[in-house]
Amino acid sequence: MENTPSAGRYARILLDDWFKRAFGSESRKRLMVLFLQELLPERKITQLTYVSSEHVNPYADDKCIRVDVECTDADGSRFVVELQLAREAWFFERALFYSSFAIQQQILAGKASDQFPPVYFIGILDFSLHPGSDRIFFRYKLCDVQTGKKMTDRIQYIVLELPNCTRALTDKATVLENFCYALRNMERFPEKPAELTQEIFTLLFDTAEIANFTPQEKTKYEFDMTTERDRINQMEYALEEMRKNSLAEGRTEGLAEGIAQAKADNARKMLEKGMDKALIADITGLSPEEIGALA
Repeated sequence: MENTPSAGRYARILLDDWFKRAFGSESRKRLMVLFLQELLPERKITQLTYVSSEHVNPYADDKCIRVDVECTDADGSRFVVELQLAREAWFFERALFYSSFAIQQQILAGKASDQFPPVYFIGILDFSLHPGSDRIFFRYKLCDVQTGKKMTDRIQYIVLELPNCTRALTDKATVLENFCYALRNMERFPEKPAELTQEIFTLLFDTAEIANFTPQEKTKYEFDMTTERDRINQMEYALEEMRKNSLAEGRTEGLAEGIAQAKADNARKMLEKGMDKALIADITGLSPEEIGALA
């Protein structure tokens, strides 16, 4: 299944507001519990409390930090869940930055600096950091480089790479692999696959079924899908123009100069269309400084 939006029985969950609706609302808390149990089976998570996903930035000139979903379990451990659709060169650095706010918030709430409960950053990526791999689950801890001895377990990072789900819906697939596959391709299923029998799939497909939306939710979803299609069309247009310009300029000025000029020209076009600068940097390979100069 190609990862492009379409209309059907189920909604596209991999859009910010609809991801938060599925995993960040009180009425659907059970789905989040089951999801975390798959990621962290050793923790025996049974109950969650949602907390504010907005963190005040200590730097006055910077914006506040907002993550997609944030919650705590019975012992105060904190789970920061962030959905990332477009490829980002500095994803791990951003994960580190975001997780630091969850630690600071616990200390400000009265937890001793050496006694705060663990923080888990969970990144759900609709792109692969390990192209060609069939591994979807990556878990990182702080440890000694030479011995591998753990430094602390108070901060951990979990990354799910959704495009790597090559074993989904086979007898070799794990529940987590099937879940990631369903999450990524939800809007293309005419019905829930017979292989997906566990409670976590029943809840996931139920929350994604458009027939269960309120009239207001249906209207908003249609608007969001139109915006998403426009975004994808802009990306495809930009990539095609870059290819054409690179070939044309390369024949007359040399390939290297042609590619550089094509990148700049297409970055200008994307800026004129109002595309996000981070997304432009990802598509063109230009640095934020170069894009800022073009703007």
